[in-house]
Amino acid sequence: MSGLTLYRCVALDDQLFATGIIATYISKTPDLHLVKATTDVFDVLKMVDEGLVDLVFLDIQMPDLNGIQFLKLCGNKCKVILTTAYPEYALQGFDLDVVDYLLKPIAFERFQKAIDKFRLLKLATPASNIPAQPDYILLKGDAKNKFHQIRFSDILFIKGLNNYISIYTKAQQIIIYMSLKEIINLIPDDLFCRVHRSYIVSLVHIKLIDRRLLFINDHSIPISSSYKEHFFSRVK
Repeated sequence: MSGLTLYRCVALDDQLFATGIIATYISKTPDLHLVKATTDVFDVLKMVDEGLVDLVFLDIQMPDLNGIQFLKLCGNKCKVILTTAYPEYALQGFDLDVVDYLLKPIAFERFQKAIDKFRLLKLATPASNIPAQPDYILLKGDAKNKFHQIRFSDILFIKGLNNYISIYTKAQQIIIYMSLKEIINLIPDDLFCRVHRSYIVSLVHIKLIDRRLLFINDHSIPISSSYKEHFFSRVK
């Protein structure tokens, strides 16, 4: 197995027995590694967004978010093989650049043909075509199965509120159950800077700095003594 490229795979289906079949097929294929077999579409979407998956085996008929919606959100961050009992979605799937379309019940031989297609696509894709890091963040909202996709360039500043944060964007204010310490590890440090125990600001949206205050649009934000030296080293 020395030098073998391992492709990270996820089996996603609303029926556990279906993910089990795919998981078994993956275990019999030397260059595939099963990261997760799950029914949680939002968990997989987060994993894809974080670059943790090379190939998703994706069912189409799922209750919270169907496969076509998943594909549109996923973009080109990973490869997808559709697994479904419904042939009518084939054309739409290929329009969204899926590797292959497997109709249930899926035979192991047919599974292997799809993997051969996947390998050829990976070999034909030069390293320079690896997608750039996303320019947005996907965060769970204040209700079940509610997610916010927020572009970094739209964020003005972030305010800490005990166990919550309030993200102020150009268009709205979004409440997320997360701490400032957690969010600062998820946003690019070349665009944002912490200036106070309760504030992280976008460096590009600062309009004015006046001693211990900075101004973003109509908001005035304090610069605390703990973060003052670091902040001014950044803006200089």
